[in-house]
Amino acid sequence: MPQQTWSSKRERQYKHIKDSAKDQGASTDRAEEIAARTVNKNRAQAGEARQASRTSTQDMSPQRRGGKRSGNRQGPGGPTKEQLYNDAKKRNIKGRSKMSKKELQRALGR
Repeated sequence: MPQQTWSSKRERQYKHIKDSAKDQGASTDRAEEIAARTVNKNRAQAGEARQASRTSTQDMSPQRRGGKRSGNRQGPGGPTKEQLYNDAKKRNIKGRSKMSKKELQRALGR
């Protein structure tokens, strides 16, 4: 555990996130980093931290953000240009190689 000032709730949260990350195949160091960052951001949003960056306090919680990402793996900006291009290729859309991401979205009706 990186810090001694965490409450018992935060310690349990840290252990749970660390174990979950390890179960998903992350190394021990990476799992500890993910857990510490998540717990510290939650502390900042709850007003428990002495200092907090604006992005920590105004962004959505790590749990909610992770839930939004699960499933489709398209990220916050929707599908990537490459994913759109591959869909256009499957549908035989002409001129797809010269299209921008927005043009591909329009051509695919998204």
